[in-house]
Amino acid sequence: MSRLYLIFFLGVFSTQVSAQVKLKKLVDFADEQYKNGDYYYALEYYKQALDRDSTSLELMWKYAETQRAHKNYVDAADYYARVYARDQGILYPESLLYLALMEKQMCAYKNAFETIKLAKKAYAEDKTTYLFKKAAKEVEALAWVLNHLYDSSDIDNQIIRLPKSVNTMNSEFGHTVHDRKLIFSSLRADSVNHINEEVYSNTYKTKLYSSEIKNGVFKENMKISELENAYLNSGNGCFSLDGKRFYFSMCSDIGFSYSCKILVADYENGVWSKVDTLNETINEPGKNTTMPFIAKIQGKEVLFFSSDRTGTKGGMDIWMSSIKNGDFTKPINCSKINSLDNDISPWYDSLANRLYFSSSWHFGFGGQDIFYSEYDKDFSAPKNLGIPMNSPANDQYFFKYNDTIYLSSNRIGSFYSKNPTCCSDIYASFPIRKSNDNNIIDSLKQKEIDENTVLNTPIRLYFKNDEPDAKSWAIFTTQNYEETFNLYKQDFSTYLSKVGESLGATSALSKQIELQQFFKEEVEKGFEDLVIFKNVLLKKLNDGSKIIIHLKGFASPLAKTNYNVALTKRRVSSLINYFNECNEGEFKKYLDGQAINGGKLSFSFASFGEYVANQETSDDILDQKNSVFSKEAAIERKIEIEKIEVEKKNITFPLFCQIPLVDFGEVKKKALITGSFIVESTSNQDLEIAIINEDSNFECTIEKNQNNSYEVRFIFNPSELEGLIYKSLILSLKGFKEKLELFITAEITD
Repeated sequence: MSRLYLIFFLGVFSTQVSAQVKLKKLVDFADEQYKNGDYYYALEYYKQALDRDSTSLELMWKYAETQRAHKNYVDAADYYARVYARDQGILYPESLLYLALMEKQMCAYKNAFETIKLAKKAYAEDKTTYLFKKAAKEVEALAWVLNHLYDSSDIDNQIIRLPKSVNTMNSEFGHTVHDRKLIFSSLRADSVNHINEEVYSNTYKTKLYSSEIKNGVFKENMKISELENAYLNSGNGCFSLDGKRFYFSMCSDIGFSYSCKILVADYENGVWSKVDTLNETINEPGKNTTMPFIAKIQGKEVLFFSSDRTGTKGGMDIWMSSIKNGDFTKPINCSKINSLDNDISPWYDSLANRLYFSSSWHFGFGGQDIFYSEYDKDFSAPKNLGIPMNSPANDQYFFKYNDTIYLSSNRIGSFYSKNPTCCSDIYASFPIRKSNDNNIIDSLKQKEIDENTVLNTPIRLYFKNDEPDAKSWAIFTTQNYEETFNLYKQDFSTYLSKVGESLGATSALSKQIELQQFFKEEVEKGFEDLVIFKNVLLKKLNDGSKIIIHLKGFASPLAKTNYNVALTKRRVSSLINYFNECNEGEFKKYLDGQAINGGKLSFSFASFGEYVANQETSDDILDQKNSVFSKEAAIERKIEIEKIEVEKKNITFPLFCQIPLVDFGEVKKKALITGSFIVESTSNQDLEIAIINEDSNFECTIEKNQNNSYEVRFIFNPSELEGLIYKSLILSLKGFKEKLELFITAEITD
């Protein structure tokens, strides 16, 4: 061997050894972060390791497991699929089960059903194992889900995420309301207070907080420092029947694997004192005992709690113990509702004799679902509370206070920094009240209003495909927007199931999550904004304001152009109907101009149809996955409240056009487009109106009519254009910043 070759060989060998050492350090560090519960940092280092060795089955498995712990269902499913494709369940038999569970939590129920059937078959050699029992249960559960997706829930009020005075980028869990305060726990770091704060470190601790509820508004939360321990986690609180004792959990954790005991504190006139630990009858030594709830059953005070104490079926079970003269009887396992998985967060409704709890075992829509069991000497079989209380994510900590329902969930729509399903928020379902009441839904998002210009616009309101009044050429509808929104919400699960059809598992999941996030963050938010908006308008109108709402209507390019114009007019019509009918008709006098105080509400609307839609969006009726059910198509089906003009006495800008868009439909290239707009004036003086027009093919003139209005006439030569066009004219007045924009649309053909 030549000396030169030997030097080369040793150099290559040294480089390989160095790379292996670096890789091992990365993996060791990632393993340590995973063990400590620092899932975010574990993922960072596992990813670096995978970049160095993308073929390592062990690294893929660790990455998948960490994504599951971090509740990133999409990426976890992706890597479980990769592991199973390589391993076929030999080294990592759990990969198939976890892939199905991640698909389920991504709302990909059909994919999950096929995967879990494969898993059940794979585990069938030993039917005594947890893997087989879980897979068999999930086969039944997913068959149930596919048959119950469109069922209406007993509770169908809108689920509202509580505001940032309660929820953060971290995790919050609601427990009870007492003395007009929401008591909840939050997993956060006291020393960190940034907008991008998110749970991924074991330096975070769960602490108890309270938020005062005043006139329907949740005030800024305050930590209950009397019940905290700097080195332990506290949470899961409830009050005794007389309100004088507060039961809660205190937990140590190793990598977020909690070991808890139940404590009790005295409470009187807002003061906490005499914190003590319950005896070993409840807190069995060496066991995890947590989530207390005090209830009244058949006149007796009873403690429910969740524990893995001796006698538990599997994971955490729900137990109950009677309280007699301050002492606790031997706990009884609520065996009819407990399972091999975790059964947690019990809450008992003494009026309905129902125990509500969360479980990942029974027939559910996601990870942890909320169930209830009727109690009459014993518990009945659990029943799923249904959608929208349950979601594909984890839904826990159900409780009621008066006529309001609270729950905690990491569903799409929760606050997050990096992973949309990382962290739980507290949600509420408020009772439907008359709008002139102090409506708690509105007060959640109430904003300061400028006297002359109202709200943050545009407000976008979205529609189900071809709604309202499908397959109609009418330009008006009898439906109002709230009805069309509820129809969209009711049928949205169909969109989720269809958007991923014929795609691979990973692509389908990605499309479903994208669409679900759009629905939560845009469609539902749009309706919430509308509810706030109309109550703000009513307040202004009651003060005598004159208000103009400028609307635009849009459609996806699926149907014919002229059909889409009619469709968008129906959509605009549904919003006007909404204002006519909401708040028990309080807007009608303002719409009719009959209000004694002089207040008036007017609309200006332009129906664009598909003219401004993204023409790359599919218009193929045979490709409904993209032309109907996709996010790209959903974005186009909307109306916009573009602008609002408000003045206490008079409208500042005196020009107004009720129909600022004229659609000419199909027009031959050689034909001239001629027409006019009627522009009304609120001023008694002659106005110097300037037309801003930069298109040489557009000739415009303006003439004043006798009835204090102006006619804007135009001639347009489309000879150099083809396809869908929309053109605008802008009218301006000296001394005013505002301008009036007018539109024409047409489809130019040969």
